[in-house]
Amino acid sequence: MPKRHWLFKSEPGAYSYDDLVRDVVAEWDGVRNYQARNLLRDEIKEGDGVLFYHSSAKPNAVIGTATVVRSGYPDHTAWDPRSAHPDPKSTPAGPVWYMVDIEAAERFDRQVSMDEMRGNPALAGMMLLKRGMRLSIQPVTQQEFEAVRAMGRGA
Repeated sequence: MPKRHWLFKSEPGAYSYDDLVRDVVAEWDGVRNYQARNLLRDEIKEGDGVLFYHSSAKPNAVIGTATVVRSGYPDHTAWDPRSAHPDPKSTPAGPVWYMVDIEAAERFDRQVSMDEMRGNPALAGMMLLKRGMRLSIQPVTQQEFEAVRAMGRGA
């Protein structure tokens, strides 16, 4: 199966790219949206590339890339009542929510802001740039992935 590309959003106050670098490998847990859950469970696979996007930041921007190192598996934080995002409908026998593991791949020389991406014609169809798009995990084409990487490298 060919490698795919994704954009993962995270508020830097909750989990930043620096946190990912420090942790080496991180569980991408706590996603509580069914559309994003379906991507985590069914579509995102080991080896896929990730654009790591800081949301609710000044500015909102892609900071770097990561690589999926473990495909989707049940999100155990859903059945932990002490977690930040429990869901009593999810159980070990009947998981509702899924997660993947990622590791940092490349920190950009410069962050790539939303405004900067809007100004790049190669990104005109990018899901992130569509009005009202709030999904925390989104597919990205290989061309979009490479365009954002080039911008982050200063090219």
